[in-house]
Amino acid sequence: MTSEIIPAKSLLKVDPVFGQHSFDDHEQIVFCNDKDTGLKAIIGIHNTVLGPALGGTRMWNYANEWEALNDALRLSRGMTLKSAIAGLNLGGGKAVIIGDAKTQKTPELVRRFAEFVHSLNGKYITAVDVGMTTQDMDTVRKVTPYVTGISERKGGVGNPSPITAYGVFMGMKAAAKFKYGSDVLEDKTIYVQGVGQVGEALVEHLINEGAKVTIADINTERLEEVSSKYGATLYTGNDIYNEPMDIYAPCALGATINDNTAYKIKADIVAGAANNQLANENTHGKILHQRGIVYTPDFLINAGGIINVYAELENYDRQEIMRKTENIYNTTLEILEHSKANGLTTHMAALTIAKERIETRKRETEK
Repeated sequence: MTSEIIPAKSLLKVDPVFGQHSFDDHEQIVFCNDKDTGLKAIIGIHNTVLGPALGGTRMWNYANEWEALNDALRLSRGMTLKSAIAGLNLGGGKAVIIGDAKTQKTPELVRRFAEFVHSLNGKYITAVDVGMTTQDMDTVRKVTPYVTGISERKGGVGNPSPITAYGVFMGMKAAAKFKYGSDVLEDKTIYVQGVGQVGEALVEHLINEGAKVTIADINTERLEEVSSKYGATLYTGNDIYNEPMDIYAPCALGATINDNTAYKIKADIVAGAANNQLANENTHGKILHQRGIVYTPDFLINAGGIINVYAELENYDRQEIMRKTENIYNTTLEILEHSKANGLTTHMAALTIAKERIETRKRETEK
């Protein structure tokens, strides 16, 4: 009796990692599995030329493992660009844990994940992201030193969300300066999509500036809470992209600028906290550019969070955190002007500058 050998190619629809569209010469992908705790996680290490790969851990109930892998790849690449454009000596990494954070996250699962992080010997440093908390990072810290964003009582800088929101606010004001000639947001109609911790903090800045803020979120309880707290208008329509507005601020999950929305959106400016807002950074970035819509690259203006947790590694104080975050305003203006002068999309302008910094460091280390 002979056994038939099935060609590996026939078993797969696409190569698991290297064939993914979101794979961008990542240095390392780590698949983490633990039967006892139910842990299934993926750590993506994109690039460590500038330093160790720092990026948060996201716990999300992904539809399947392909979706989780794609998210880890896209997010880790984004962290490389974010640190490079912010001038930080960090590489890019990201981790995703597959599961419902409300029902499946346990201290045992978090500790087991921390053991996988520790096994990488500092090549990857984790932090807070969607579905994870500062308290979870405190748990991770009991297992490994390769974590940032721990609570202030444990010597950390605490929740990075308010700093992330402040950086987005600075980037939005810079975009307004570029588009309108003034960075004053008073009376501007701004739609904030997603009012988690970052979205809420952004709403507070905008309301204090006198903007006309409308908020949208799939969590109606959260919507009502933020609306009553700040006086923002609740969005009750069924197609936010058809609404006339000055600024669209995506602050939930990514890819909201896609084939269905890129031509439809009625905004002068896109500036939000969500990662990977362009479903296809080339195609959809070009559409916005051709339509005269100012897109502020997400990895540029949402860098406040990583600036905040980087302070734990470099031991700089709150004043320096705020100074570096405020500088997002200047960097955004520089990139928008660079885009205009060179006929590039704003995304490509930012990408070029980030990659140049990485290549310069690479050449220096090779000498």
